[in-house]
Amino acid sequence: METRYIFITGGVVSSLGKGISTASLGALLRARGYRVTAVKIDPYINVDAGTMRPYEHGEVFVTDDGGETDLDVGTYERFLDVDLSRADNVTTGQVYQTVIERERRGEYLSQTVQVIPHVTDEIKRRVREAGERAQAELVLVEVGGTVGDIESLPFLEAIRQMRFEEGRDRTLYLHVTLLPFLGTSEEFKTKPTQHSVATLRGVGIQPDALIVRSERPVPDASRRKISLFSNVEARDVFNAYNADDVYAVPEMLEQQGIGRFTERLLGLDKVLPELHVWQEAVRVLRAPDRRVRIAVVGKYVAMPDAYLSLNEALKHAGIANRATVEVEWVSAEEVAEGDLGFLSDYDGILVPGGFGVRGIEGKVRAARLAREHDVPYLGICLGMQVAVIEFARSVAGLDAANSTEFDPYTPHPVIDLMPEQLESSDLGGTMRLGSWPMRVRDDTLLARLYRPGPDGTVHERHRHRYEVAPDYVPRLEEAGLVISGVTPGMEGRGAGLVEAVELAGHPFFLGLQSHPEFTSRLMRPSPPFRGFIEASAARADARREAPAAIPSGPGSGAS
Repeated sequence: METRYIFITGGVVSSLGKGISTASLGALLRARGYRVTAVKIDPYINVDAGTMRPYEHGEVFVTDDGGETDLDVGTYERFLDVDLSRADNVTTGQVYQTVIERERRGEYLSQTVQVIPHVTDEIKRRVREAGERAQAELVLVEVGGTVGDIESLPFLEAIRQMRFEEGRDRTLYLHVTLLPFLGTSEEFKTKPTQHSVATLRGVGIQPDALIVRSERPVPDASRRKISLFSNVEARDVFNAYNADDVYAVPEMLEQQGIGRFTERLLGLDKVLPELHVWQEAVRVLRAPDRRVRIAVVGKYVAMPDAYLSLNEALKHAGIANRATVEVEWVSAEEVAEGDLGFLSDYDGILVPGGFGVRGIEGKVRAARLAREHDVPYLGICLGMQVAVIEFARSVAGLDAANSTEFDPYTPHPVIDLMPEQLESSDLGGTMRLGSWPMRVRDDTLLARLYRPGPDGTVHERHRHRYEVAPDYVPRLEEAGLVISGVTPGMEGRGAGLVEAVELAGHPFFLGLQSHPEFTSRLMRPSPPFRGFIEASAARADARREAPAAIPSGPGSGAS
């Protein structure tokens, strides 16, 4: 089958849910048996998302090949159950960088380099290569931002040209807009959608279908009005109203006929999609067997999208354990001082990754409370490092132990900069990134969670500059810290770069240098997250049966 391209644009406002719409349609096509891939176009001039502020941009998602990408790439991976690459996130910075480098090499000799055709040709090349690389039958391309943004114009022109070049039967334009409900007049207002479509048509693109976002289901009268003013048939105006969970969106759109519409427009076979996994997940989310409360002690808690993959991994683990996971975001800065007794009231404590000294002591105290009071603990990246710092101080007798990231003059640098980082002057794309192997030690919690193959290794994705200092590993192990995972073949680091630590005799205490949340799927929950929620659910069950047996309340916090 020749490759087909589906282009998704957005209008009215940003953060409408184009990523969820794109991923949901991709999931429906995957459920029909097609080979599908997705590309996210971001009009910003940054080469990648690696140096952006989490509070502004949300999390930086990491691919297997070490790409630091937009968070929508993570959404695509989770919904489509595919592994994408750094090349599947196209930015203005990448495109112009490539065009300028070619000009300097003389590849455009005698030519005046312009947006059209040189920049638009580079955009089209990247889109087509994404399909070829994945051997995809269908390529979904989401154009970030909103129609009318100056920075989006070259990308819109490129996808306009692709219909002319690929043909109408191999291209589809899907436009996502906002349909606000005005409470004072008790009606939906279609004018924003009308203007958005008119703007899109102004650059030469007539959408084949619309997805209108709304707070509640849209009546047929509003669909007909939108159809009249947008040149889109009423049956092809789909409504993505607010759902109780994002995993309910694929079936919502399928029931409205978006799958059949895509089959009709692109000449695909009529196939009944297999949506059992999605239906079962939504059923568990709506009617769980139990409830688990997890405290996430982090520094970006005012912006939950900064921990989007982590939140979804917890949700996947909850579904696998037939439980709803209630995540409560706890500011690490607020727990740096004062009583920590309230953390004992949670069923589990998770400390995620991050950078910078702000909130570190709060994370250290949270790790200590979890260790001393048998609260299930999962530390991700920095969360593992603060657990090591706390253990070094409190158990191994290394007073004032710290990371050189936070205290360059600490007498005991149990966490230190990786040697190869000393040679790097740039900040963008220079961390330890992408998928790396981890050798799992037998007879450990880690081994029970991952159940590795005969070679004893598994792979997880990384994003960090600091590591557990090899010189301190013997001292930490003598004090009882279990090094349950290492990177094989890291010469000069003893047995290998420390990948995972745990505590023997604790219900669940695990720290990972990697970010296993990036590879968690609805169909295949991350093993550490699944085990963490299982242990937290066991604690919740024990609290219900014998609440007096679980320490909590004032005075149970670490000093």
